[in-house]
Amino acid sequence: MSWTAILLLAAGAYGFKVGGVMGLGRFLRGERSSALGALLPAALLAALVIVQTFSTDTADGVALVLDARAGGVAAGALAVWRGVPFAGVVVIAASVAAALRFFAS
Repeated sequence: MSWTAILLLAAGAYGFKVGGVMGLGRFLRGERSSALGALLPAALLAALVIVQTFSTDTADGVALVLDARAGGVAAGALAVWRGVPFAGVVVIAASVAAALRFFAS
């Protein structure tokens, strides 16, 4: 990737941040819009977790992968559903993923 592309992407990311701070709040003043704005970060984080858990780059493109990460996310989701505190969720998810990797090798 050339330096020009990197600088353009960095400027675009900075522009989005400035635009969000300066102008996006004007569009999120209504009751429905503010609820949407409050839920958007959680939805984006969930999408990021799913993409990072179930996909990997290959020579042919992106492929679906089911490995120890999927087990860890499933265990973490179950722990959240059962009401375990955040630190416990992290420990449970990491432990399940580590155990799956250990027994798979």
